[in-house]
Amino acid sequence: MSSTLLEVTRSAHEEVERLERLIVKDLQNEPTSNKDRLFQSHRVRNMIDTIISTTDKLVEIYEDKDNARKDEIAALGGQTAAGTNVFSAFYDRLKEIREYHRRHPAARVVDANEEFEGLLKEEPQIEFSGEEAMGRYLDLHELFNQFINSKFGDPSTEYSTYLDVFSQPQKIPHKLKLTRQYKEYMENLLEYLIYFFQRTEPLQDLDRIFSKIETEFEDQWANNAIEGWENMGQENGHVPAQHTVIDLDYYSTVEELVEVGPEKLKEALAALGLKTGGTVQQRAERLFLTKNTPLEKLDKKHFAKGSRVFQQNGTAAALQQDENSKEIALMEAKMQKLCDLLDETIARTRDNIVKKQALTYEEIEAEREEEETQADTESDEDDQQIYNPLKLPMGWDGKPIPYWLYKLHGLGQEFKCEICGNYSYWGRRAFERHFKEWRHQHGMRCLGIPNTKNFNEITSIEEAKDLWKKIQERQGVNKWRPDLEEEYEDKEGNIYNKKTYTDLQRQGLI
Repeated sequence: MSSTLLEVTRSAHEEVERLERLIVKDLQNEPTSNKDRLFQSHRVRNMIDTIISTTDKLVEIYEDKDNARKDEIAALGGQTAAGTNVFSAFYDRLKEIREYHRRHPAARVVDANEEFEGLLKEEPQIEFSGEEAMGRYLDLHELFNQFINSKFGDPSTEYSTYLDVFSQPQKIPHKLKLTRQYKEYMENLLEYLIYFFQRTEPLQDLDRIFSKIETEFEDQWANNAIEGWENMGQENGHVPAQHTVIDLDYYSTVEELVEVGPEKLKEALAALGLKTGGTVQQRAERLFLTKNTPLEKLDKKHFAKGSRVFQQNGTAAALQQDENSKEIALMEAKMQKLCDLLDETIARTRDNIVKKQALTYEEIEAEREEEETQADTESDEDDQQIYNPLKLPMGWDGKPIPYWLYKLHGLGQEFKCEICGNYSYWGRRAFERHFKEWRHQHGMRCLGIPNTKNFNEITSIEEAKDLWKKIQERQGVNKWRPDLEEEYEDKEGNIYNKKTYTDLQRQGLI
């Protein structure tokens, strides 16, 4: 029944509209805690993603590349190869509907509102480490260890100090930034900050933010105005180690380089246009010279005779170095923008670390237990059994209403309605209101009696039937009136009652 392309299109439009209304309804509720705010943001983000995917499907349907939609519309209009037959298409569709209901006699209409309303109560699963505390703090311990164990980091740096300096890459010397180790560190740092930002601010458009940064970066890079990267080409003209076959940053002596082996040393020397002959020791010494000396300043005796490969490699290496530097500088720009957006979180993390450093182990454990107890209390608040010995009705806040309000509205008085299936209504107000509600209206329809004001306060089936008979007798509904109800038909097929037909016949008009 719902497999037709037009029905799929209609259903997709309905789903998008329902999700849009749910987003508005959800955002109208002000979250009371950071946890509720995260849940709300992720719910809205999930609904937006669903709208985007559904809209993409609709666009694909409307493009109609396979003409399936066009053929289905034509089939609804009765257009076939033999011609146009609207009635044939109508009855074929009617037959299909009847056949469906014959096979599925118990099929019922499912209220989609209930399913969609359930999305507002959903609590999305958000992955946070214990150190992050539901997005309140950053967890940079792994990156901190990577920083202090690198050539560009200070081993004596403490974690609290690292939280101040990790967002300031311009303080790191330029030459150290060109190493593969720094590039890997920056990639890991940027990856973590992006992941953390997406978990704590799911409604932010990070792609749009980065697109703006890239546009501004291109202009600043062209004007040599990036802080920490000015005069990059003049400061370092040699080939960086990461652009050779062997990364020389990992080797501090020639002896260590010898262990690489003759074949790899030969390949690395050939890539730079240097001589590849000699013993393993000589090859290692020749290659080690390029670690701190630009190719242009090396003695010509180290290069292969009659070859200009070293010149070409020098130019290519310089271009490759520029591209690598640009990539690292762009990552730094993105990282600094994320640090600006997470400025409050970074400050909160730093204060929390300083506070923990001033506490003893026992105090830290006690504080952790207190936080866990508080979290358990908040999560189990709704599941606690409410003390209600008088069985008072629940109010809007999920708690029993005051007893004086219970007595004022007479909620202890019970009214039973036989027409509603002996359903009980508590309080006069609820009893009077139920005559217009669906349960009472359904009972009156089953009795074949219209639910009018004449039947207010009537709860007995027998009383309702007796009153309906009296109303019918008073209106004369049960009397047979042949002059008005007996029908006649003339030669042209016109229908008249007996009185009108007799008058027209007497006048000779029929």
